[in-house]
Amino acid sequence: VHGLCLTLGWKPALPERMEHLMQTTRPYLAIYVLWHPSYAEGGIIANKIREHFGHDSCQAAGTRRGVSILLRSCAPPGERTPIAIDWDEAETTAVVVLVDSNVLNDPAWTRYVREIARAAADNGFPGAFFPVTVDDRGLEPGFAQQAIRWDRWEEPEEIRIRRLVSSLTHEFCRMFRHCLRRTQDTGEVDKFHSRLDKIKVFISHSKQDGEPLAMEIRSWMHESSPLASFLDVKDIPPGFPFERTLSRELRQCVFLAVHTDTYSSREWCRREVITAKRHLVPMMVVDCVRDRDPRQMSYLGNVPVVRLEEGQTERLESVVGCLLDEIFRNWLWLCQVGKHSVDSPKVLFTARPPELMTLAALPPAALESEPIVVYPEPLLSAEEERLLSDVMPRVRLQTFSEWLEAS
Repeated sequence: VHGLCLTLGWKPALPERMEHLMQTTRPYLAIYVLWHPSYAEGGIIANKIREHFGHDSCQAAGTRRGVSILLRSCAPPGERTPIAIDWDEAETTAVVVLVDSNVLNDPAWTRYVREIARAAADNGFPGAFFPVTVDDRGLEPGFAQQAIRWDRWEEPEEIRIRRLVSSLTHEFCRMFRHCLRRTQDTGEVDKFHSRLDKIKVFISHSKQDGEPLAMEIRSWMHESSPLASFLDVKDIPPGFPFERTLSRELRQCVFLAVHTDTYSSREWCRREVITAKRHLVPMMVVDCVRDRDPRQMSYLGNVPVVRLEEGQTERLESVVGCLLDEIFRNWLWLCQVGKHSVDSPKVLFTARPPELMTLAALPPAALESEPIVVYPEPLLSAEEERLLSDVMPRVRLQTFSEWLEAS
């Protein structure tokens, strides 16, 4: 009923409880994908985008609806263009437009897209416009100078779609990061500089057998992705305090562990993993073990793992894509729960299912009372919950839905 009312432009007065429910179930991000009905491949690309961002791996589980994906191409009867964008559909709106010669040869569609671009700019941070040039005419002056350049990619369509999805994921992650900074910082956040900052990846590795792989991953990131990286052998200037620099970067970066045969045995690798876990930063493991790991580090668990063998440069795009998905899901969760979080030292929100290391992330003030750990659905198994309870009997574990209901 509510959706029908919005479509008709009628917003009836709702009881307070219903308003609260609607705010709780409101998606954080609405992704609109638009293409001209004469562009035959548009529907294929749009559906691939919907499949990716609608998958569980990209949803903020437990927050009802993390992402809403809406596809627009055909116009209503008697109209030349699709219905207008609803900028109030979600907390944040992203409009992806597949720009081809059909759009530019159709005056009604050209006006429609330009109006969306202007509305996104006028709307400020909650709205973002992402043109994708599917042929070189999409870059004619005054239309979309800064666009995702599909027209320059020469790979098969399947690979181009995967690259497009990764590019969009990165841009959405930067939107989430800006939101988190705006929420957490006491001063005014400059939206332009905040969005321009690159996402930095801390590449953790063993110098004994992991440095060549770490360098290969770093080089690929710099040459073929918009990500920045931190690698101690390259990014710590001579004379800088090593430990303090690592600690600072670990708190501010995304963490990527290059897990080789000697990784778990290196003291500094263990310290880096433990620090990253304590600060709940997004993490992923690249499994590069050749023969065996004599002692698998327990702290590497509970995060995504991607297999990469030496020389598999074609797999690096998939590695980075999986890392971006983890950042997306993690920051989407933080943005979504941030609308409901309370300023209480005893509540800890974690984007992954709680584990023993999660208890170490609880602030000291929480340990003096009954701390609450709020995590995404689904529920932990009885065995996992019993283990955590045995270690810290006073801790309460709740999914986000349970926490909302109790609040």
